[in-house]
Amino acid sequence: MPAQDDTHTRVLEDLDTAAVEYATRMAEASAPERAVLRDELTRTCLPFAGRMARRYRGRGETLEDLEQVARLGLVKAIDRYDPERGSFTAYAVITISGEIKRHFRDRTWGVHVPRRIQDLSLEVGHASMVLTTELSRTPTAAELAARLRVTEAAVREALESAAGYSPSSLNAPAGGDGAAEFGDLLGDPDADLEMIDDRLTVAGLLLRLPARERQMLALRFYGNRTQAEIAAELGISQMHVSRLLSRSLAWLREAMLSDSLPRWEGANGPSDVHGMQISVHRSGGDLTVRVRGEVDRDTAERLRTALRHAVSTADADRLVIDLAGVPLVDAAGVAVLLDAASAAAVAGTGLSLTGAQPYVARILAVSGLQNLMGG
Repeated sequence: MPAQDDTHTRVLEDLDTAAVEYATRMAEASAPERAVLRDELTRTCLPFAGRMARRYRGRGETLEDLEQVARLGLVKAIDRYDPERGSFTAYAVITISGEIKRHFRDRTWGVHVPRRIQDLSLEVGHASMVLTTELSRTPTAAELAARLRVTEAAVREALESAAGYSPSSLNAPAGGDGAAEFGDLLGDPDADLEMIDDRLTVAGLLLRLPARERQMLALRFYGNRTQAEIAAELGISQMHVSRLLSRSLAWLREAMLSDSLPRWEGANGPSDVHGMQISVHRSGGDLTVRVRGEVDRDTAERLRTALRHAVSTADADRLVIDLAGVPLVDAAGVAVLLDAASAAAVAGTGLSLTGAQPYVARILAVSGLQNLMGG
């Protein structure tokens, strides 16, 4: 063993001596002479590069490829060598090792892994082989960490990342008969894929709904708000919210199932977004104002204006407000009817409410308008 150490030391010393002599002669040589000197030193150092390459064999790359990479690193070390900076051999070891590690990092990994993990993975693999020989068993993560002077967590990360060096192909046979591939076992059918057409259709139909109904649907189904919370935010009753949501969903369902766009219930063109219609008819001594559609805060002011105009121009014994076509009246609608009753009393015109549906009749009764409801 001492004889081998002496031989190794002598080889290193010979390379250092040859490198110093090479640098001295290169300073005074012509261009053709420099090429010859470079080739001579390269041939002298080739066995050294081979020994460096053999340190990394058994890691998935052929020895021939490793030797080629090591020789490339040797040529770079010769071209960049400066005798004033120290030993050529030490510099060549660093350059060749770096070139080989770069080769493993950039050319051999099947999956991108950070450089730090790649380098540590190589060190862990080499240390694992050495410790396996020394201990006659597979070393633990703690033993590898102690050997490399890193944390156990870093060793475990390197061991896990090593699987990315040579990943399995998704086209590899998954069974003995070879009928199925490994990729066939991954993933499941996307249940939402068939709903893409429906989602796009609904998105277009939502734009055709009035702004208030769109807001309610967004609050209910995207904001997970309750009907009571929506009613409080919009300033209407919870019952009104329920009716509007039901009507909107029914319209969307019908539109989805039909080839032509159905009419929005109560709509009478773009200017009548919420669908309230008012008509005035005179019969004998009565002036009848027929109302159709919901009376809420969005339509109440329009009805107030119409009723005040009817009272001021009635010139009749009685003003009749026909509510047969009104499915809902909220607080704003009740206030309009009370205002009409007051205006009629001042004008000396009788006022009566007729045709109220059961739900609307109960609202009017508790609001103090029961004495105006007639047959």
